[in-house]
Amino acid sequence: MVDEAALTKFVTRFADLRALALRAVQEKSHDAQALYGAAGLFRRAGELNGALDALEHAAAIAPGQTSFLFELGQTQRFLGRLEAAEESYQRALDAEPGNYRARHALVQLRKQSPASNNIPELEQMFAAPDKDGWRTLHAGHALAKTYEDFGDIALSFEWLTRAKERRRHLYPYQPEREEGLVSAILAAPPPPPRIGEGIAEPIFVAGLPRSGTTLVDRILSSHSEVTSAGELNNFPVLLNLMAGVAPGVREAATFVEADIDWRRLGELYIASTRPLTGVTPRFIDKAPSNYLSANAILRAMPDARVVCVRRNPLDSVLSNFRQLFATEDRYYDYVYALESAAHKFVQFDRVLKHWRTSLPPERYMELSYDDLVAGQEPMTRALLAFCGLDWDAACLAFHENSAGVATPSAAQVRRPLYASAVGRWREYCALLDPARRVLEQAGIAVE
Repeated sequence: MVDEAALTKFVTRFADLRALALRAVQEKSHDAQALYGAAGLFRRAGELNGALDALEHAAAIAPGQTSFLFELGQTQRFLGRLEAAEESYQRALDAEPGNYRARHALVQLRKQSPASNNIPELEQMFAAPDKDGWRTLHAGHALAKTYEDFGDIALSFEWLTRAKERRRHLYPYQPEREEGLVSAILAAPPPPPRIGEGIAEPIFVAGLPRSGTTLVDRILSSHSEVTSAGELNNFPVLLNLMAGVAPGVREAATFVEADIDWRRLGELYIASTRPLTGVTPRFIDKAPSNYLSANAILRAMPDARVVCVRRNPLDSVLSNFRQLFATEDRYYDYVYALESAAHKFVQFDRVLKHWRTSLPPERYMELSYDDLVAGQEPMTRALLAFCGLDWDAACLAFHENSAGVATPSAAQVRRPLYASAVGRWREYCALLDPARRVLEQAGIAVE
């Protein structure tokens, strides 16, 4: 049974969050904690500039509060203000030398060298007691980045593996659950052959994290008729609510045939995005995990577009294993072990193989990151044509796009397209053998 109150609350949440944030800023302008809370509300509502203003004021009122300074640095980084972000992280670290998040953030922004690094401090942080595994995760990743900058791939990889050990034991990846979820998705009926249902605004950009989804988002959102709404979780939450499933997780039960009013689901989804998406004719929803929902998306909105980005299998596995996702979302449990990341790719590949034959090619596109890097303009033209957009040369200059981007790729997408990440797996050679075996056993070519 559909919980109508929960649906209404979710659909209006962006507007409600923004209203609460504005009220806090107006009524509590001299209360640093209230401003910090308002910044969090602005961030959740997709208002990075509002969050920046609130955090700047909070940090000015309470200059020694490290949480304010760290979140200010994060928001500045999302907005491309990298020098300001570095300064904020450094101020947080100066006020609290044991702030492992600020230390890691600085290592990420600064090139490390044998003459200039923070290895002793990071090793001390790593060795400290750590109940939930976050300190060792951050410190270990920072050490891995340091040795990667030195060119010592083996030692970098060793620190990555050690960094993830605690979280891997606390939150083990569940391959059987992932396989069951994918099997349920593949068993769901395909969308009916209906075109012209009226909801053509959204372009869903999906794929495994670190596969090029942010790059594709920036290319498309550089078009004069397109805006990016960022990584929304609106569609899967609404799908769960309409299916009578708890909104916080993806369950196999969500994807089996249910008594869902698909047209209403599409309308509710659009309504839920309105505070973010009413400024251009088209908008992007860049939640990577929406590749799981491609069928349901096109059942609810037959004229929407779904672009699924994929990358060389070993590059994809490696990039996920190298990434720190600072979230408690159990979706990311697979990144704590190389074999788990490879298993996740195998399940991802199962889904994409199914979509190629079951979804309408005029509404579903699979895009290769490697092909995009090798042929930026022809692939960009094909992407725009698929989305029903006229050519716009600004899409080739995506790195000049000044809009905020709240993803781990916030710094990379402000550079012109580069090829250094293609084939990175070759630098790791035998270190990736555990992942290679998982992929090969599933029949996935790894060269």
